[in-house]
Amino acid sequence: MLQKHEKINIRTNGINLYEITNNIRDWINKINLSSGLLNISIQHTSASLLLQENADPTVLEDLKNYFLKLVPFNDNYLHATEGYDDMPAHIKTSLTNTNITISVIDKKLNLGTWQGVFLFEHRTSPKDRFINLHYIGDLINL
Repeated sequence: MLQKHEKINIRTNGINLYEITNNIRDWINKINLSSGLLNISIQHTSASLLLQENADPTVLEDLKNYFLKLVPFNDNYLHATEGYDDMPAHIKTSLTNTNITISVIDKKLNLGTWQGVFLFEHRTSPKDRFINLHYIGDLINL
């Protein structure tokens, strides 16, 4: 049993859901992970992580629109240090996840048929988002 970790950078371009499943799979293959647990953690308070359907893009569009209606941009927030989208982004992050743990079994993420890992950007402007991958488990014996 051992541990491996990596920090990956994902550049976003405003409010949207960005699939990062392949970024994670590439890392798993690069360092020959076998079976264990992978914790995925985002280092921001205005973006989050989701496991979500990756087959039909209308699911992602509906999620984005739902959160825009649920937590609107307005002038009623006390906190607006970084602009009008600052506090709504913090609220959306608090309603979602900043950490996800997924089993890695036989070199593969243990995801459902239609599941993907997504970075959910809650800010309107482009951002560099940093995601930590922390694996605890076995490596492939070469």
